[in-house]
Amino acid sequence: MSHKWLEWAQRLQAIAQNGLTYSENPFDIERYQQVRQIAAEMMAAYSNTELSYILDLFSKEEGYATPKVDVRAAVFQDNKLLLVKEREDGCWTLPGGWVDIGESPSEAIAREVYEESGYQTKAMKLLAVYDRNRHGHPPLRYHVYKLFFLCELLSGNPSASCETEEVAFFSEQEIPKLSLTRVMPAQITRLFEHNRHPDWSTDFD
Repeated sequence: MSHKWLEWAQRLQAIAQNGLTYSENPFDIERYQQVRQIAAEMMAAYSNTELSYILDLFSKEEGYATPKVDVRAAVFQDNKLLLVKEREDGCWTLPGGWVDIGESPSEAIAREVYEESGYQTKAMKLLAVYDRNRHGHPPLRYHVYKLFFLCELLSGNPSASCETEEVAFFSEQEIPKLSLTRVMPAQITRLFEHNRHPDWSTDFD
């Protein structure tokens, strides 16, 4: 499903944020604030979210606007894929999340897998870099690049966390209901294909 309104709102917000970062002219600043207001109104109208909440989020974004980075791990054991069940929506996803400031992507994914599943892993290969807007995910206020890593399972035992309530490995035919905000069925299918074809190069876009 296409969400052109989301793309337009994200682009307007980026223009406003960049303008407010570099402008000194009070008239230009006022115009960029108006652009940010329009972007927030678009998101509020189409996402059933309070306008004040979105404006507050936008006002906290400073500096030149760039996409956020989300990392996800493909951890295989006996041709089964590691998934975790999110407490937030009761659905399953690949372990992962936002990259923190000061972390490399491989450090971030190792941390996220351990925090959400209890397993120690090591990133071995970057399988895919996806623009979240192009892969059918439900709308999100941020523009996000999603990095999918093949990770080697080193040690550990399954352990739930404050964010996850179950941890399990699933075959390709057993995939449970997915948390579509985080991962799409087509992405899961592609990861199994990558696992069967280790010589494949990285997917992008």
